[in-house]
Amino acid sequence: MIFTVAIDGPAAAGKGTISRAVAERFGFAHLDTGALYRAVGVKGGDPVHAARSLTPADMMREDLRTLEAGQAASRVAVIPEVRAALLEFQRQFARREGGAVLDGRDIGTVICPEAEVKLFVTASAEVRARRRWLELGGDAAPKSLADVLVEVRERDARDMGRADAPLRPASDAVTLDTSELSADEAVAVACAAVKAALARQS
Repeated sequence: MIFTVAIDGPAAAGKGTISRAVAERFGFAHLDTGALYRAVGVKGGDPVHAARSLTPADMMREDLRTLEAGQAASRVAVIPEVRAALLEFQRQFARREGGAVLDGRDIGTVICPEAEVKLFVTASAEVRARRRWLELGGDAAPKSLADVLVEVRERDARDMGRADAPLRPASDAVTLDTSELSADEAVAVACAAVKAALARQS
């Protein structure tokens, strides 16, 4: 069975948590496409060469979830040659046998516009900044909540304003605002959408 769930959205909206839960619930393979760009960003050197020579070991680095890696990912993601180098890998993963969940910023619009389910997961910048700040340690974090909010807004502007594959919901995506939802509630909404699409297909 070929069945793709495309989950897009800005940083810290909850798309990673939702994607992993959906993949586990339905037995689908999962790809965090942002990790590809994070790996390219932290690899250093020429970003295009880094994207073309990405290895499984690069995807296992322990520093991929840092705030710095996220900023590096956003910077290299605006380079068309980097996006082209990673495009085919993502498309093949999306249409693999047995179902796949991909989360990123252009899955439903560019990578897999034919996806059977498209979700755009979002939340207010303030909520997302607080989530990221808590991930970094809250009061013990190396950055203040105000600083993290500035970085979240800068990243949003960069991701939404880039010329190549900007962050935006697909025209047929279901928008899921997680600002007021618990993780379990958000996952339940996403799973219901997938279940309905699977029922339509069968």
